[in-house]
Amino acid sequence: MKHTAKTFTVAALAALAISGAPAAKADDRGCSTASLQGTFADKDTGFIYPAANAPVPFAGVNLETFDGNGNIKGAGFASVGGGGAQHQTYTGTYKVNPDCTGTYSITLSPSGTQAHAFFVIDHSLNELQIVITDPGTVIDCIARRQFAADDWGQ
Repeated sequence: MKHTAKTFTVAALAALAISGAPAAKADDRGCSTASLQGTFADKDTGFIYPAANAPVPFAGVNLETFDGNGNIKGAGFASVGGGGAQHQTYTGTYKVNPDCTGTYSITLSPSGTQAHAFFVIDHSLNELQIVITDPGTVIDCIARRQFAADDWGQ
């Protein structure tokens, strides 16, 4: 009997706590694709895991520009496995959600390789925390606005 009374009391307290809490809803921070505009300096680090082989270190730096309409373009250098930095350019598309998260998909040139990422907009639209989502990769990136939004560089 004591066990039943204790269970009922815990359940009643939990119900009271839940009923008093505000309704959960998705965080709408007011972000949209138009929120992400400008040029960002991007630093990438991580590993690429080729099929059945040891992980290969990866590092890169890029300048990437978001146009506020869902288009991204960039250029930079990447080093895979310490084989020397290779120049790359890319173009693609991006989408920003109301909670200031988003995704992008790019095509690298000259290789034609496609890459996909998830990101979170941080520091009042001045930084992106990015993770590449393609299988066989463990690459994270930090992209910071190159110039203040009202600076001549924009």
